[in-house]
Amino acid sequence: METKSAELIFIPSPGLSHLVSTVETAKLLLHHHPCLAVTVLLIPKPSDDAKTAAYIQNTSSHSPTTSTRLKFINLPKLQQKLPIKHIFFDSIDNQESNIRETVSNLMKQSPNSQFAGFVLDIFCTKFIDVAGEFGLPSYLFFTASASTLGLFQYLVALKYDEGGDLSQFKDSGDELPVPCFSAPVPATVIPTVFFDEDLGPDAFLDHIRRASEVKGIMVNTFYEMESYAIEALLSDEKLPDVYPVGPVLAVRGGGDEEEVIAGDLKKWLDDQLENSVIFLCFGTMGSLDGAQVREVALALEKNECRFLWSLRKSELKRGQMNVAAEYDDFEEVLPEGFLDRTKEAGRVIGWAPQVAVLAHPAVGGFVSHCGWNSTLESVWFGVPMATFPLYAEQQLNAFFLVRELGVAEEIMIDYKMDFTGEKPPEAVGSEVIEEAIRRLMAAEGGVRGKVEEMGRRARAALVEGGSSYNAHSLFVEEVMRNIG
Repeated sequence: METKSAELIFIPSPGLSHLVSTVETAKLLLHHHPCLAVTVLLIPKPSDDAKTAAYIQNTSSHSPTTSTRLKFINLPKLQQKLPIKHIFFDSIDNQESNIRETVSNLMKQSPNSQFAGFVLDIFCTKFIDVAGEFGLPSYLFFTASASTLGLFQYLVALKYDEGGDLSQFKDSGDELPVPCFSAPVPATVIPTVFFDEDLGPDAFLDHIRRASEVKGIMVNTFYEMESYAIEALLSDEKLPDVYPVGPVLAVRGGGDEEEVIAGDLKKWLDDQLENSVIFLCFGTMGSLDGAQVREVALALEKNECRFLWSLRKSELKRGQMNVAAEYDDFEEVLPEGFLDRTKEAGRVIGWAPQVAVLAHPAVGGFVSHCGWNSTLESVWFGVPMATFPLYAEQQLNAFFLVRELGVAEEIMIDYKMDFTGEKPPEAVGSEVIEEAIRRLMAAEGGVRGKVEEMGRRARAALVEGGSSYNAHSLFVEEVMRNIG
C-alpha cells in the first residue's frame, strides 16, 4: 500500500529568532516523518537582514536528508511606505495578497501534491483566512514558552471576555492569578506591548485571540520543563490541542555549522578551567546604555572572575525594532583603563557565536536577556543563567526561571529597555550584578545542578519515546488526517 504524503506551508514572522526555531521545527518533522514536505514562505523585514539570508543559505546547503522536501520562497518586499507606528505588524499583514498568489501558484505547479495546512507564527494569524480560502486548516507554531502563551490567553480573556482594562497594570504592584503559573505573576513582568500604544497593543491582542481558531498549537518547549503550564493549556476549553515539541534549536549534532569559535578567542577559552568563565550576551536586538555598561564593567572587575562579554550598542529609532550594532571602539563606553586592567581575566567582543560559546566546557554561567531561544540553549548545554531581561516577554521568562523553576539567579526580573528615549531605566548597580554572578559561579550553587538535570531531560524529550518526540508524531498524525 502506497504511503500518503502531505505538504505543509510554514509562515514565520520576519526576524532571525522566530525564523530559526520555526525552520528547525520543520526540519525535525521532516527528519522523523518522510511522508511530509514543507514550503517556508519568507516575509522580508522592513530593513535588510544579512544574518537571515545567511541562515537560509546554510540550511539549504547543509540538510541533505531533507533538502528535497524543504523549500524556501522569498515573498516580495512591499513597495509602499509603511507607517512607522505599527511597521512590524503592517509589514506582515500587508503580505496577504502576495501569500495568496504564492500559494495559488504552488498548487498550480504541484497538482499532485496534497496540501495539508498552514503552520503560522503567532504574528501571522491574519493568514488563517487565506488558508481557509484554499480549504486548508491552520496551525500555530508558538516560538516562546507555554507559560507565555498562557499569560497571553489570560490577558485576552481579561480584556475581551471580562471587559478589563489592561492599562491598569502599567507600573502597578498588582499580582495576577495566571493559570499557567503556580505563583501569582507580578504585573511588572507583563510585556510592555500590552500597555504602550506605540507598540500596537490592539494588533497584538487580535493576533493572540485568534489562537482559538486553529486546529493545533505546537509550542517550542518540552513537557518536563513546563508541565504545570502545559497541563493548564490542555485543560483550556477555548484552545485546540497543544503539542510541546521542543526544545527546538539549531544545535543538532553539537552545534550550528556557522557558529564556531576561532582564533585567539578559541585559544583563550581552551586555556580556561571548566565552568570558570561567565558569558554575558543580550541577544540579537539586545544592548545596554552607557551607564549600565559601566555598572556591569565595575561588577566584573570587582568580582575578578573570568568573563567573555558580547558588548554591542543600540541603533534604536522610535517606532522601529531595535537593532544591536557593533562598536568601533569599546573604550568609548567602557570605564577608562578597563580593558587593560582585565586583559588577563576576560575578553570583550562584539557579536558572539552564542551556541558555540555555551557549548564550550569553560563556560560555567550565562548573564542573559532571557530570550526564549537563549534560555533553551542555556538549558540544553547545562549552563545556569543570571537574569537581565530587556524587552518582549523576557521579564516573564526571568520570573519563570527564577521563581517557578529555580534554575537561574536573579540580577533583575523586571528591568525593561526604554523604547521611547523619554525615561531611560535606572541602571542596575554593580553590587547587585556582582553578587548575582558570585552566586551563579559558586561551586556549591544549587542552580547549576538543577539546570544540568533539566538539560538531560531536554535531550531525553527529543529521542524516540521521549515526550517531544511523541508530540511530533501526534501532530503529524493530526496533519495526515487532513488529506484523507
